[in-house]
Amino acid sequence: MAKITLDDLAHSYLPDPQGEDDYALKELNHVWEDGSAYALLGASGCGKTTLLNIISGLLTPSRGRILFNDADVTHAPTTERNIAQVFQFPVVYDTMTVRDNLAFPLRNRGASESYVAERVAAIARMIGMEAELGRRAQGLTADAKQKISLGRGMVREDVNALLFDEPLTVIDPHMKWELRTQLKALHHEFGHTMIYVTHDQTEALTFADRVAVMHEGRVVQIGTPSELFERPEHTFVGYFIGSPGMNLFEAEVRGDRAVIAGAEVPLGQSYGRPTGRVEVGVRPEYVRLAGDGAGLPAAIRRVEDVGRHKIIRLDVGGRNVSAILDEGTPVPADAGAIRFEPAGVNVYENGWRVKPQDGERAR
Repeated sequence: MAKITLDDLAHSYLPDPQGEDDYALKELNHVWEDGSAYALLGASGCGKTTLLNIISGLLTPSRGRILFNDADVTHAPTTERNIAQVFQFPVVYDTMTVRDNLAFPLRNRGASESYVAERVAAIARMIGMEAELGRRAQGLTADAKQKISLGRGMVREDVNALLFDEPLTVIDPHMKWELRTQLKALHHEFGHTMIYVTHDQTEALTFADRVAVMHEGRVVQIGTPSELFERPEHTFVGYFIGSPGMNLFEAEVRGDRAVIAGAEVPLGQSYGRPTGRVEVGVRPEYVRLAGDGAGLPAAIRRVEDVGRHKIIRLDVGGRNVSAILDEGTPVPADAGAIRFEPAGVNVYENGWRVKPQDGERAR
């Protein structure tokens, strides 16, 4: 297991990058703590796999260093980093049995056959392939092959880190849930440093202790699931985390008040006078329907009942806005306005969160 330090890291696929826009991975300084489980979360093309490949040694960064336990491994090959990596698409040896595929990383390092048998049996139980151990991998479904690939990545107990690059993409939803649960159990049992790349917020938030959200080659926030939900440091985090994502309103902010679509809205705390592109962000969970006309004028367009709660779709000054009501709460027939719970308000300047001048309020 290892602490992984990213020191002034950046990467461009161009031979002579001239500016920030030429970098697929913008400058990054961070420490992945030994024994923690992290997720890299973001849309396709945001730099997640580039960063993972730099950590694993498949790619040498244009700038900066990678350290494993304070030892510089920037130019060290993958074989010297003692990591296991599982890729998005299954990599298996078709001519081998499932058992031999799972055993390969251990036998390649000279492990005893008794230990190999013990670990293979444990991993086979974990991925639900005990009955297929004697079968050749050729002819198995893509789903089954990916489980083999995942199992082979987890079979070693002595690795510095386990790296997963969207490993559950081809696996059916029920098995995804089971394997995520098993990965968390493996992490708690052995304490491996784990880094898990995904575009799926559910996978990231249920797997990781801390999630790094990436956008356009930059890590815009690293935090716990609660921090990402309650205090998104960038508007992209607010949009990407949550279903539906955060509502964003163009606004003029004046201290503890904002003017949105011509109406004045209380913010609960003072944010000074931010300039540039100013937005107020409020998650649907903190939007309240008002029937007394006090608040931001709004018109209900439709109601979506998703079982656990209702999603209210509204029109506010020509902008689509979402609110969430508990399943048992009726939709007010006379709702013509919305108000915001002050604890759920965030203010953004040019995409980045503005901290309230009188300090953070506990939620």
